Amino acid sequence: MPKIKTKTHSGAKKRFKLTKSGKIKRAHAFKRHNTAKKNTKRIRGLRKGAYMDATNAIAIRQLIPYK
Repeated sequence: MPKIKTKTHSGAKKRFKLTKSGKIKRAHAFKRHNTAKKNTKRIRGLRKGAYMDATNAIAIRQLIPYK
């Protein structure tokens, strides 16, 4: 019986990128609105990317199988 291809989760493919080493890059949360009450140092830190924790990386890899 042929293997059925799994579909890529369209929300996950917009939010996560895989690096060459296999880590998953993500963006920080809490930076979209209410920035007037957050200090500049905090907003500057939220601009930078981050890597997905190993505990959640397994679930995300199943959502983006062909990257």
